[in-house]
Amino acid sequence: MDEPQDVVHSAAFADLDPVTAYRLWALRSDVFVVEQDCPYLDLDGRDLDPRTTHLWVERAGAPVATLRVLDDAEHDGGALRIGRVATARAWRGRGLAALLVSSVLESAGERDVVLDAQSHLVDWYAGFGFAPSGRGFVEDGIPHTPMRRESRRDVP
Repeated sequence: MDEPQDVVHSAAFADLDPVTAYRLWALRSDVFVVEQDCPYLDLDGRDLDPRTTHLWVERAGAPVATLRVLDDAEHDGGALRIGRVATARAWRGRGLAALLVSSVLESAGERDVVLDAQSHLVDWYAGFGFAPSGRGFVEDGIPHTPMRRESRRDVP
């Protein structure tokens, strides 16, 4: 039986089983390295940090959408950093990445959240309350825009 459509899994690296970890990294590689023709070192050591959280959605027991959250209290003004947002091609357009981003924002509490959006996705991230927060830049041949979502401290 398939899992409910809206289950967001979350774990630190130490809590990931080896098969899930392998499948998360394979998904990221499929999207960023293969599809976007961007040979870069995805395994940057940040996944191992005990403060890093991996989120994903599964279908038929395999991750089909994922992101990671870096918790660098000493960087970005104490903001959480979303990165490595990837959805398998066959599962795009079904709101899975939105579900993952929303999950991070719901759990962020009084912390700001930052990310470096691929520039063609600036409007998509703006729908979550993110706004450009710096000059655009090119990373691995892809234009990016730094974005920040201020915390909702003043909202009851």
